[in-house]
Amino acid sequence: MTAPPRTAEQRSAALAAAMTARRERSRLRGALKAREITGAEVIVGAPDNPLWAGLKVTWLLESLPGVGPVRAHHLLSCLDIAPSRRIQGLGAHQRSALIAELRRDGR
Repeated sequence: MTAPPRTAEQRSAALAAAMTARRERSRLRGALKAREITGAEVIVGAPDNPLWAGLKVTWLLESLPGVGPVRAHHLLSCLDIAPSRRIQGLGAHQRSALIAELRRDGR
């Protein structure tokens, strides 16, 4: 199935929206690395921020200082969270367990 044809204005608006999203994700990753914001704060604030809500949990964990792909995968498997899961798709128990784990580690 192909995408419907778009006008030049529609393409331009989509490109601008994509660039804004990439910049925001980059800013968030920098803030997480600099410890200006914690992973728990991102999860708690996700319902009010659609960009944060659409982030993959794996991306969020790997953006935290001291957490790489191996540690992120281990944490997700311990909490029974699929690697493809997005923040908005977490269940109530998964969300609370992940927040508790991140707060326990100070992340």
